Amino acid sequence: MNAPELPDPPPRGKPISPLKRYLLRGLGIVMVALATAGAFLPLLPTTPFLLVALWAFTASAPEWAERLRRHARFGPLLIAWEERQAIPVPAKAASGLAMGGSWTALALTYHNVWVVGGVGVVLVAVFAYVVTRPSA
Repeated sequence: MNAPELPDPPPRGKPISPLKRYLLRGLGIVMVALATAGAFLPLLPTTPFLLVALWAFTASAPEWAERLRRHARFGPLLIAWEERQAIPVPAKAASGLAMGGSWTALALTYHNVWVVGGVGVVLVAVFAYVVTRPSA
């Protein structure tokens, strides 16, 4: 499978300090490590960590961001998010199921109605955001 063609990277903004560059690179590396763990651990998400890594690398190490964009499996998802904030339909369904299951487990085990209700409101808001994104 050929790597997707990528548009030219956007022009860089104002230069960042060396300390900020190292901190962002470190954050990106940690996020890639967590995403790698998420690929093997069922309850740890992968894509959100890769999105944060892409953001950090875009600001601090554009060549590393390009490597993420060119990844055979995750590159198209990251590009779709960058270009259109698009989320694949299976990911939308999985997030809805995970949020619904998490809320149900909380409601069955934690009996404070305010906590359960508050978490439910937050999860509904997050899911509303997810389903209103374009589909990849």
